[in-house]
Formats: sequence, structure tokens, C-alpha cells
Amino acid sequence: METKGEESSPTDGDKMLEHDSISNSTTHSKTTGLPRKRFYRARAHSNPLSDSHFPVPISPAHFENDCTAHFPKFFPNGSKKIEFADIGCGFGGLLISLATLFPDTLMIGMELRDKVTEYVKERILALRASSPGRYDNVSVVRTNSMKYIPNYFEKAQLTKMFFLFPDPHFKEKNHRRRVISPHLLDEYAYVLKVGGIIYTISDVEELGAWMTGCLDDHELFEPVTEEELAADPVVELLSTATEEGQKVARNEGQTFRAVYRRIASSHAR
Repeated sequence: METKGEESSPTDGDKMLEHDSISNSTTHSKTTGLPRKRFYRARAHSNPLSDSHFPVPISPAHFENDCTAHFPKFFPNGSKKIEFADIGCGFGGLLISLATLFPDTLMIGMELRDKVTEYVKERILALRASSPGRYDNVSVVRTNSMKYIPNYFEKAQLTKMFFLFPDPHFKEKNHRRRVISPHLLDEYAYVLKVGGIIYTISDVEELGAWMTGCLDDHELFEPVTEEELAADPVVELLSTATEEGQKVARNEGQTFRAVYRRIASSHAR
């Protein structure tokens, strides 16, 4: 059973399986077989508080039923669970980099914009076709993560969450739309296991300070030390793997990073 959508609507997993073996000659590169971004462009930002009109699983168990389509190499035995979530994954640059860095870890991108989600699906399928046995551990779903995170993940399921160059929502009245906020951190803490890491980065100083402040003030997160960051292979990808990060680098811009660890509650018995 699903909410916020027609019963007959195909799931994202179904769409992943409906890919033709021959890529469309217009929307895909004849050389690489990869989708061309210009055919999947959408508005840079969407209102995360608006009503959603797409299927949403009513519980993580229902979403797990779709994982056969999302991760064909690892299912139907279902012995593995998704561990990494890239929230607002954009065109999937980080996901693709992580897929080869952690080939045995299941990871998913969560994106609100339909055209961008479709691009990432096509990109993953093209990479799977060109590199058999690789990229089976990565997938994408169209959803509103600010509303439905608990519908997708169980308590303490995730080990890493990523929030790369999120919408700054500059106006004070729109700060409630920010993807890092005190009440949303409660949900992220719920799905992150103790020791799990939350990665954030922005090229907007005010937003960087906001995210750091929210994480500092939350009792279930503590900053990761500089020594640990230097040894973490993921950290470099935060500013190099995504389209936004590459744009900032080309313009010689500055980035503001906040990486925090999920810790146990002081009230836990």
C-alpha cells in the first residue's frame, strides 16, 4: 500500500526495470550511452512544503519490497539494507563516486524534482550496462525527504547521510524549508545508528553557520575531529563530486563544511 499517489502508478523501482537496452539517440550520448543533462534540466529549487503527488511507502518494510528492482544484485534475499542516503542528490555525482568507493554498501539518492530523478535513474542504468557488475549498489527514488524519511528507513538503519549544497532559503520566513533544522535532526538521528555520520556542505556562509549551529545544539550529534576528517575518503568528495561543488571550485568560491557523528542519548539506560 502506498500514499500520496495513484495505485496504478509505477514505482521508482518499476521504472528502473523498464529501461530499453538501446538508449534514446537524442537524450543519450552516442559515445558513452549516458543521458545528456540538458534534456533533464529542471528548476534549481522546489518547495519542500508543497503537496507531493507521487507514491510513498507507508513503512520501511513496504519500501524494502521495492528493493529487488532498485538493487537487483543484492535481492531478493534482502540480507543487506540501505546504509547511505544522499538527501537532495541532484544529478547523482556523489552517489556515482560512492558506488565504486563502497561497492558492497547499498546507497540511495533522494530527489524531489522529477526530471532530475529520471536523469539519475538513466545514468545508473547506463553505467550498469557499460560496466557489468558495478553500480548495482546504488539507486535513486523521487520523494520529499523532509516529509517522508521515516517511511523509508528503520530506526538506526543508516551509517551515512549527505546534505550537499542544499537550498539556502535566504528569507527568514522560509527558514522552515531548510533541510537541516532542529526538528528534522530528530528524524535524522532516529534513522542514523550510533556512530553514523551526517555530512553537510554549502557555499553560503550563513547557511553553513546555520547547519553547524543546529548540529552543535542537538544533544545527539557531536563534531567529527579534524584528524578523523583527514582520514575519511568521503570528505574530499563533498566538494568535488557534485555539479554544485565543481561550479564553486571553478569560480574559486569558498565552502563551509559541517560533519557530525550520531552519539548515544545521555538519557539512554
